[in-house]
Amino acid sequence: MAERVAKRMSVEEFFDWQERQDKNYELVDGVPVLSVKAMTGASGRHDMVTVNAIVSLGNSLRGKPCRPRTSDQSVRTFRGTRRPDVTIECAPPDTRRLDAADPRVVIEILSPSTMRFDRFQKLEEYKLNDCIRVILLVDTEAPQVTVWRRSDSGWRFEDLAGMESVIELPEIHAALRFSELYADIDWSKEEHGDG
Repeated sequence: MAERVAKRMSVEEFFDWQERQDKNYELVDGVPVLSVKAMTGASGRHDMVTVNAIVSLGNSLRGKPCRPRTSDQSVRTFRGTRRPDVTIECAPPDTRRLDAADPRVVIEILSPSTMRFDRFQKLEEYKLNDCIRVILLVDTEAPQVTVWRRSDSGWRFEDLAGMESVIELPEIHAALRFSELYADIDWSKEEHGDG
C-alpha cells in the first residue's frame, strides 16, 4: 500500500520511498505518480513485443558492456523519473541502483491508451537526458518504429516499416530486426487492445 507523501521529493528520497511500495511509481515534478504500466497492465501484443525486444537485444549484447533492463528500472529526466518499457544500460552492473546510470537506448512500446503521452511528453523528457542516444517508439498496431537519434546537430528521426526492416544501433554495437521484434505476431488477425 502506498504511503502518503507530504512534500515534494528529490529523486534520492523518491527511490528510498519507492523501495517500501508494492507498485512501481514514477517521480514527476517531485510527486510520486503511479506508473501508467502499473495502472493499466499490458495487452498480449504489447507484452510480446516487449519480451521480443529484451530477448533479441539481450542475445545480441551478451558479453558486451551494455544490457537490456525492464520497466522496473527508472530513467532520470528533468521532471524526475520515467520507466521505459526497455532500457539499454551501458554502465557497469550495480544491482543496488533503482535507476539506469547510463541509459544509452530507451524503448517505448506504444499502445492506443498511452501513445500520445509516449510520443510527445515522454519523448521530450528523454531527449534532455544527456546519456540517451536513441529513442525507439515501437508501434503495436503495425510493424513500424520511429527511431529518434541524437546527432551533433540535435535530434533527428526516421520511420521504419515492414517486417524486413532492421534498426541499426551502432551506439550499442547491435541491431534489432523487425522479424525478431515482432516475432509470433500474426498481423492478419485483429488483435486490438490497450497495453
